[in-house]
Order: sequence, then structure tokens, then C-alpha cells
Amino acid sequence: MCTLRFRHGRVVLSLKFGKSELGLIIPAFCVILGDQLSKWWILSTFARHETEVVIPGLFSLTFVMNSGAAFGLFAGDFTFGRQLFFVAVAIAALVVMALAYCRLKYQGRIYAVAIGLISGGALGNLIDRVRFGGVVDFFDFYIGQYHWPAFNIADSAICVGVGLFLLGNFFIAPPGEDQDKK
Repeated sequence: MCTLRFRHGRVVLSLKFGKSELGLIIPAFCVILGDQLSKWWILSTFARHETEVVIPGLFSLTFVMNSGAAFGLFAGDFTFGRQLFFVAVAIAALVVMALAYCRLKYQGRIYAVAIGLISGGALGNLIDRVRFGGVVDFFDFYIGQYHWPAFNIADSAICVGVGLFLLGNFFIAPPGEDQDKK
């Protein structure tokens, strides 16, 4: 159950999770678990910038610490101010996801799953930022010498979640809309 109230001039968001929230909780939990376990494996197996070719000419596992945003955007020195900014952005994104869930939870399960994936990804990367001051990335796709920026399971979940969210917006009619047209 989600409620958004105004109390003493402040906005209060209260979330209570029950059976109906499993579509949100399960994807988020699976993403966080898979993301953190894969990063633990990379950290315990690889040295920084070490590469293991999986599919020659296409895909490698490469341990990179990302001080920037998604796909290395705005990367730079590992300064406290930079990390504080990215932690604040992640927390703000999680608040927006909670508000979006409160508003969209009855519009279809696709929104709960999408928000769960996005939230799980944001939390997975937030855990890294708090623990390490940056995000552990390791999926390295490339053709020849042209590389896509390294990424991780959390980044993938965020992208899939955004895709599902857009799919829900553009192609899936809200509950009751089909009956209104008859």
C-alpha cells in the first residue's frame, strides 16, 4: 500500500508492502542479489583492468571502477563531492520510483516489474558507491577496437526496466480502457 500525505507542511510517503507488491519486490531483490554476487565474484577474481576474453572480438569480462554515471558518463576523479552528488541522485531516483509505483501500481503489473528492475539497479549501484566510492563494471562488448562502455547487471536492469516502462506506456492499454470503448 502506498500513501502520499501532507502533514504539518511536509510531504509524507508511506509504503507498506503486502502480496500485491511482490511484482515490485521480487525483481528488485533478484537484481540486487545478482548484481552484488556478480560484483563480489569480479572483485575476488579480477585485478582492476584485468580482462578475460569470453567471445573473441565481441565480449570480455573487464574489471573497471566507474566514478561517473551510467556507461562512464561524467567520470573523473574519485572526489567526495562527486560521489556525494551521485549518491544524492540515486536516492532522488529511488524516491521518484516510489512515487511512480504509488501512482501506477494499479495500471498493470508491467509497471511494478519495470519499477522493481529500475529500483533494484539503482540500489545495486548505490551500494557500490557507498562501499567503494564508485561502481564496479565488468561487461565489455566490442567489435574490433570499438568498445561499448563497460556496464554491470544493475545497469542492464535499469535499461530493461525503462524499456518495459516505455512498452507499458506506448503499447499496453490501462485496465478498463478497452471496456470503455465498447
